[in-house]
Amino acid sequence: MADSSKLNYIDIFAGCGGLSLGLYNARWKGLFAIEKNPMAFATLKHNLIDKKQHFEWPGWLPESPHDINEVLTKYQTELRALKGKVDLVAGGPPCQGFSFAGRRREQDQRNQLVDSYTKFVGVVKPRVLFFENVRGFTSKFVRRSSEGKIYSEEVVGKLESLGYDVEPKIIDFSKYGIPQTRKRFILVGVQDGDAKTFFEKLDNNKKSFLKKKGIPNTVTVREALSDLERSHGDIASPDSKNFMAGQYGQVESNYQKLMRKSYERKNPDSHRFVNHKNSTIERFKFYLETCPRNKNLTSRVKESLNLKKKCIIPLHPDQPSPTLTTLTDDYIHYCEPRVLTVREFARLQSFNDWFEFRDKYTTGGSLRVSEVPRYTQAGNAIPPLFVEQSGDVLRAMI
Repeated sequence: MADSSKLNYIDIFAGCGGLSLGLYNARWKGLFAIEKNPMAFATLKHNLIDKKQHFEWPGWLPESPHDINEVLTKYQTELRALKGKVDLVAGGPPCQGFSFAGRRREQDQRNQLVDSYTKFVGVVKPRVLFFENVRGFTSKFVRRSSEGKIYSEEVVGKLESLGYDVEPKIIDFSKYGIPQTRKRFILVGVQDGDAKTFFEKLDNNKKSFLKKKGIPNTVTVREALSDLERSHGDIASPDSKNFMAGQYGQVESNYQKLMRKSYERKNPDSHRFVNHKNSTIERFKFYLETCPRNKNLTSRVKESLNLKKKCIIPLHPDQPSPTLTTLTDDYIHYCEPRVLTVREFARLQSFNDWFEFRDKYTTGGSLRVSEVPRYTQAGNAIPPLFVEQSGDVLRAMI
């Protein structure tokens, strides 16, 4: 096995740092991360640059948010100098343009960032690639007169033309210790070797990895969140006026023990409760008492309550949660009549509790296009615990 202290990576389309957190936990060393949004970058910087000094950030690149196309244009000479010196390029373009939960418009500008990704790889030529996106990345866009392109096939073809052996697969993260049935497109590319071995090694190593962490293959919502219930008490929110925040209860599962490891603060970060109206609380109680769990409310129930909202899912305590979105009120807590907090989103995504979120909690209206608040940061991320497992396998392959 290669010396992990010498293996480095670049995280592109980094978001708040979920992928980098996983590679940090897998003992990789970051060179730098590219993330355009200031809110998401503030969280990554706080945790992995300032707190953990995880990146060997180069002097030629300002430690600030960057658009990948700007970096490709402005720092082309510096990027070309990295050729042959980078072990891994990790990350995937923003997924919203491909997601079945969105409008899926082929002309969505965010979809063109696939070209930016392959262009970056072509300049830096890392030894290994790790790419993640939504399931919709593998499906055709439908035009009025014909079927549109399949972006997964396009990116595979371009990476193969750059000399990589490439293997894609849809992965259900709930099979890897994540308390969420989140299915994602994972692609691995290698310059030398067989990319298929990544998925073989990932499955072969899963049992020993999770045993070492002390957690089962399948983690339930209750096992992930019961120490964060409001019933354990609340305090005035330390970062939001006129809001209450939750306190820790006793650790009740090995997953909670793992998430809380190395976090010394008395109260969990970003565990601010939404101020629900009394009528909303009563409606949530009705959902919890009468509606099926882990399933969207039926159209009949929505019509009877005059609800226009597309997705409302009361969570099941003894199963993993459905795939998280970035919308605060898509999910109802499994035993309390309220929506989840940011910290509960982060727990279901397998963020360590010491990983603290920055900037505003929510946004709305036209600002949704430009802002990435805490709920969105947590909801958009790839689960760090899965990336940690992947990082171990990628290191072994190198």
